Formats: sequence, C-alpha cells, structure tokens
Amino acid sequence: MYPKALMHYMMWLEVMMSTGGVKLGSTYDEARTRKVNAEAEIAELELAKIKGVLVVAEDVVKAWEDVLGAFKGKLLSLPSKAAPIVSAELEAGMCQKILEDLVAEALTELSNYDPKVDATTAAVIEPTSEEGDGDIKSAAKTKRKPVGRPKKTTRLANK
Repeated sequence: MYPKALMHYMMWLEVMMSTGGVKLGSTYDEARTRKVNAEAEIAELELAKIKGVLVVAEDVVKAWEDVLGAFKGKLLSLPSKAAPIVSAELEAGMCQKILEDLVAEALTELSNYDPKVDATTAAVIEPTSEEGDGDIKSAAKTKRKPVGRPKKTTRLANK
C-alpha cells in the first residue's frame, strides 16, 4: 500500500508542478494556466530576439527591399555606363569583356552592400555624426511676434 500512495503523491506533485500549483478542473484554472503558458512563450520569444536567434519579419522584409532596390538600381545603370564604352569597340569579344567587367564591378559593389536595418533592435540605423552632417546648425530661433495688421476694434454707438 505504501508504494501505491507514493505513486499517487508523485503524480499529484507532477500535476501541481505542471500547472503552477493550480488544481485542474475549473475554467478559471484553465484560463490562468493558458495565460501563464502564453506569458512564458512571449518571454521565450523576447529572449530569442535579444540573443539574435529570432528576427522581426518586418525588418527582414525591409532589409530585402533595400538590397533588391540597390540591385535594381545597379542593373538599370549598366546600360548608361556601358553604352559609351562599347560603342567605340568594333570586336564582339571586346564588347563582351567590357560588359562582363561592368557586371562584375556591380556585383562586387552589391556584395559589400549594407542595408541600414539592424534586425536585433527592430529599428533603422541612423548615421552617426562622424559619417556626415557634422557642420549642420539648427534653424534660427523664432521671435513669436504677431504678423499682419492689428485687429479692428468695434465701436459702440451711443444712441
């Protein structure tokens, strides 16, 4: 009889540990268990985001939009870069070599492309003052004076 009681006690402890000490059976207890489980799942997601294992889908989309936009710009600029150089060549082999060099140059530039999105902070990275706009001054202060002619005063007629 003792081993059977011990087994029941161990099962009861297991149930209590899995539900956070709440007895199962009532709807309140079930709701509370779901809430605790949801909060634990949110905490795990936040931890994964902090560790850099999880990224926000919006940030991934933004980064890819930036990369693909840069790629599109490079491809669209190739004809205007290549036209003056290729027009002077008479041999097809030289034209092909020039185009291959321009494509390789564009791909090299794109391989070093750095989208300005940091996936771990879910924000766009702003350039620091060292990178530019170090000499920009703020606008002049306003004087806060009314503009235009003064308001008309109404005269009361003494009748």
